[in-house]
Amino acid sequence: MVDHSSNRFSLCADCLIGFRYNGRFYEGGCVNAFTIRAPDDWHCHLRDGDVLSRTVADQSRYFIRSIVMPNLASPVLTIDDAQAYYQRIMMHVPSGRQWQPCMTLYLTESMDAKTIRMAKQSSYILAVKLYPAGATTRSEFGVSNLSRIEPILSVMEEVDLPLLVHGEVVDDACDIFDREAQFIDRYLQPLVEKFPRLRVVLEHITTQAAVQFVRSSSSNVAATITPHHLLLNRNDLLVGGLKPHHYCLPVLKRSRDQQALIEAAISGYPCFFLGTDSAPHAVDAKESACGCAGIYSAHAALEFYAEVFEQHDALGRLEKFASEYGARFYQLPLNEQRVTLVKASWTVPEQLTFGSDMLVPLFAGQSIGWSVRDIEPVNNKCDKKGKGSASEYDY
Repeated sequence: MVDHSSNRFSLCADCLIGFRYNGRFYEGGCVNAFTIRAPDDWHCHLRDGDVLSRTVADQSRYFIRSIVMPNLASPVLTIDDAQAYYQRIMMHVPSGRQWQPCMTLYLTESMDAKTIRMAKQSSYILAVKLYPAGATTRSEFGVSNLSRIEPILSVMEEVDLPLLVHGEVVDDACDIFDREAQFIDRYLQPLVEKFPRLRVVLEHITTQAAVQFVRSSSSNVAATITPHHLLLNRNDLLVGGLKPHHYCLPVLKRSRDQQALIEAAISGYPCFFLGTDSAPHAVDAKESACGCAGIYSAHAALEFYAEVFEQHDALGRLEKFASEYGARFYQLPLNEQRVTLVKASWTVPEQLTFGSDMLVPLFAGQSIGWSVRDIEPVNNKCDKKGKGSASEYDY
């Protein structure tokens, strides 16, 4: 074993393949272990109630911060809602964990400017989430007419509070595989042109069109990419029988879209960063005549990303994608903790407990090639007023 500790990689000396990292080439590039800055998850669903014992435990295993979605049965509409949900979440954080949830508000057409200004001053609310009404799980409280929220978007631009977007049109005449591209053309492109200083994250992108849109936009526009959209395409959902546990929204797309997402994730462009969109549902809710949309990946999220980056000879770029680009976009300090990934296979359980029910996790019953060691204990919080704003870093 050759330990290049300055680059935090352990390499197999017997391997005949080289490995390039930070501009240097190492002979014998079979990576057995490597250490990176501890990651953040910039998009997750924790749900509420007794299931938090599952979702919070998984989410806090090595992520230091996670942006929590507000689409509960009773959505997170106000500052008080966000504070109460934050407190319920924190009651389930296992002892010794350093994880912090970063809260979001659910954007409605009746939201007022006072709420936006209070959210900006809050130490635990990081953004506002836009759901087109009817586009996804519990989006019925969302926005039907984007022109009605323009006054709120103007205030968000003024105070610099990010907008997170579920980017799909709700139009029966639009093919479900085209809804993201249509949303970008009809609504998102005009929105970013009208509010050029508004920081916007196009969540869980799924198409080549979304990649091209983000790449061609200003540095105020970014996107999260999920592990399941990197690992799967619509063939994995449909071929050989419908796979309900591969059903999500936005739905899995074509193989060429999957390839575009992989290229974006490993590209080294800071506009693309980690966001799992881990979204749990009980088995009965997935395996039904009208199954719920959502894939649960929090049990092995970083391991899944490592699989993709390794398959494309890009392990050296995983740290920036998982641990740096998102923090810089949100103007938060980089995490000081470190996490080590080890080349050690394990099998994902067939099911996991989910409150009084069970859920089927991503890749249930299948082998994963990477394992994650415990993180180093260092104090770190989701504090919008912390040191390390985006201006302090070179992209």
